[in-house]
Amino acid sequence: MTDTLTLALVLIPCLIMAIVFHEVAHGYSALLLGDTTARDAKRLSLNPIRHVDPMGTLLVPGALALAGAPVFGWAKPVPVRQDRLDNPRYGMMAVAAAGPGSNFVLALLGALALGLALPAGAQIVPSETGFSLIADGAGETLLLQSGMFYFILINVFLGVFNLLPIPPFDGSHIVEGILPYGLSQAYRRLRPYGMILFFALVALTWFAPELGVLENTIGPPVNWALTQYLSIASAVAGG
Repeated sequence: MTDTLTLALVLIPCLIMAIVFHEVAHGYSALLLGDTTARDAKRLSLNPIRHVDPMGTLLVPGALALAGAPVFGWAKPVPVRQDRLDNPRYGMMAVAAAGPGSNFVLALLGALALGLALPAGAQIVPSETGFSLIADGAGETLLLQSGMFYFILINVFLGVFNLLPIPPFDGSHIVEGILPYGLSQAYRRLRPYGMILFFALVALTWFAPELGVLENTIGPPVNWALTQYLSIASAVAGG
């Protein structure tokens, strides 16, 4: 139980930081493209209180961590008015991509920090509980390095998860911008049903983990990206 609580105390701050930067990236990219809505609402702030959704940022990820399920969550969306963007169609694609993009950048910074924190010549081996640190022939998992590992993992997961083409995720806005106008309008009409599908995914992940819904959908790209970031950490450590 103590290990689970320790894990939750590590995961939740990492998740809050990942979500806050994700939302602020949306707002800043919108501002650069002509929409001042987020700035006017005072949402271009790294103060987590302005972005935290009690359910999505604290209760859900905390419960998932305690249950040993994949941890994810959400914040209060930063307001963006597509009609105020300089180029509404492609501008919205850029605003949507900025959120996951910020997470991939944070994951890179986490990988560099992890590499600097590792002993020289260490090798990183991913495992079900984080990673094994192999140094001088002995394997051990250190709390600080584990925290950095989970910071990388959470940002990779959040970035990939938000690229799913399910309204209202960021991936759906990117798809709308790519599709021809007629198809994009038809796709947009699916928005009211997006949250139903999202909560169905949450329910299946929580109550039927044996189905491996997330593991079989976003699992492969998350694992691939995680491997690349850990390779960077190993390279920085000289492993």
